[in-house]
Amino acid sequence: MKYAATRNYGEGAVTYLSPYISRGVISTKQVFKHIQSLDLKWEQCEKLIQELAWRDYWQQVWKHKGDAIKNDLKHPQSPLVRHGLPSAILNACTGIPQVDEAVKALYETGYMHNHMRMYLASITCNIAQAHWKIPAKWLYSHLLDGDLASNNLSWQWVAGANSNKKYYANQDNINTYFRGQVQDTFLDVAYSEFENLAIPEHLILSQAFHFETSLPQKENPILEKDKKTLVYNYYNLSPYWHEGEDVQRVLLLEPSFFKENPVQQKCVNFVLALTQNVPNIKVFVGEFEDLAKGLPSEMILYKEHPSNKHYKGTRETRDCMSGVEGYYPSFFAFWKKVKKEIIY
Repeated sequence: MKYAATRNYGEGAVTYLSPYISRGVISTKQVFKHIQSLDLKWEQCEKLIQELAWRDYWQQVWKHKGDAIKNDLKHPQSPLVRHGLPSAILNACTGIPQVDEAVKALYETGYMHNHMRMYLASITCNIAQAHWKIPAKWLYSHLLDGDLASNNLSWQWVAGANSNKKYYANQDNINTYFRGQVQDTFLDVAYSEFENLAIPEHLILSQAFHFETSLPQKENPILEKDKKTLVYNYYNLSPYWHEGEDVQRVLLLEPSFFKENPVQQKCVNFVLALTQNVPNIKVFVGEFEDLAKGLPSEMILYKEHPSNKHYKGTRETRDCMSGVEGYYPSFFAFWKKVKKEIIY
């Protein structure tokens, strides 16, 4: 498999499965089972399996830390001179051609390569010295694979708020992985210079990020009160959930959730398009308590997720790659446990 050798390159062999995993269409367990079926040697697929484990790890942190992932988790970010999004990032005019092109592509497609996300976060947090929270919210809003856990905690990892050191990349690094010969940018320095690097003048200007999600505007469906009701949401659109059963299926889009975690129209459209994979699903725009009015709680089923702890009814477990549960302060402590369980 080319994944391990090329995944960090802009044109590398990546799976493009992340939007479907993030929206709960497929699970890390399903992907892992498929990899197993290919009868590959462990060393051929370990890196891809490890990346699946990263997804499960971030979910475990979110599950056990809750809203704490929305703030500096381990250390206060430092140095810090502003809260906001550098205008040069927002307007795709950093002067780093590969980064600017990636931001423009993000606006158009809802996709950004994971390695580029790290570059973007490093420029924003460690060069422009802006706090990670608002920039992370901006990026999440555009990503079709937006996941609060992996997004917030990855930004914090780069900024040193969820790690013991910051992540830096210079221009040579970007040129290597994103095919360029760019020189004379503010990143065209040796790594030893980063700690004392002055904030480039065109990264000083910053602005707040305000955005409101536009949810479907139509009358909510009338729900059958005497039928088992499966409640889907932004993080669960599995077409396999109770497949073939005679149940009522409802996609719940809560305005309160999207007010706190706004997403762009292309993300909403993506989710609505995914509903076509779930037979007879109804779309309900409102809060859970509105949906649940008149429905016996014993008739409501939902999948466990940190975003729906307020749901009432029968909670079912999600499919993860392993049975490893709990908070681990480092990924590799978690991975050690997972690897022991799944290695074949």
